[in-house]
Amino acid sequence: MTGLLAATTSSADKRIAFRTGLTSGKIQRIPGAFNPLVATLIQEIGFEGVYVSGAVLSADLGLPDIGLTTLTEVAGRGQQIARVTDLPVLIDADTGFGEPMSAARTVTVLEDAGIAGLHLEDQVNPKRCGHLDGKAVVPVEDMLRRLTAAVAARRDPNFVICARTDAAGIEGIDAAIDRVTAYAEAGADLIFTEALHTTADFERFRAAVDTPLLANMTEFGKSELVPADVLGRIGYNAVIYPVTTLRLAMFAAEQGLREIFAEGTQSGLLDRMQHRSRLYELLQYERYNEFDSGIFNFPLGRNQ
Repeated sequence: MTGLLAATTSSADKRIAFRTGLTSGKIQRIPGAFNPLVATLIQEIGFEGVYVSGAVLSADLGLPDIGLTTLTEVAGRGQQIARVTDLPVLIDADTGFGEPMSAARTVTVLEDAGIAGLHLEDQVNPKRCGHLDGKAVVPVEDMLRRLTAAVAARRDPNFVICARTDAAGIEGIDAAIDRVTAYAEAGADLIFTEALHTTADFERFRAAVDTPLLANMTEFGKSELVPADVLGRIGYNAVIYPVTTLRLAMFAAEQGLREIFAEGTQSGLLDRMQHRSRLYELLQYERYNEFDSGIFNFPLGRNQ
């Protein structure tokens, strides 16, 4: 039964792996998963971690990314994803879902959900997508209270608390550097600077900050899409691809639905679909059969 129903790696060991990875000298590549099955695929392919994006969770619920989701919704999806993968899961906790005490509670709830780390941002609550204009950031002192509460609430010392700043596009890069220096002194383990524009911006930030750094390589935003090996050479410790898998899936779904609407059949789409046999392989159907033939007692068949 090992490896079925749930991951074999404990939450504590995933957190250790995340911290170790951040100081390994190898950039940690962390694609976003919009559901547990995608997290399974991310692990199988060989990435170092899984990311749960607040923007993706909002979109999955048919909502814009403007702080409408709740801690319960975010923790529930995070737990579903963390349960199936042996990889550490980093989750977007927005502004901590309220005042500093709420940020503290957020840490404990996400620890209990099996998450390896979270990031908290310095936007005004309710927040908005980091690559939209019109953002506002709280005073540094407010973010420090948010972070200090989160750090104090942490029970597992290996749970990673990442501080995200959206100040670069509002107050400038120098102000953002000043902010994250203070955030690191308040206990942030990892720094996430949102919406830097160019490779030179990423280099400038790395040169000025000693704390481990995370880069956000989201598509159609303000940042140049810098390859992971380049970010690694610059000295970044982790990179997320937060919305990529959802965008790929939604593009394919829309194309397919439009063809079915126009043609009345999906027969022309079969070569663009994941085969049933591949889905069954990813879900480990055959291992369930080995465990109990009463659960699974029919042949998979390669032509089904």
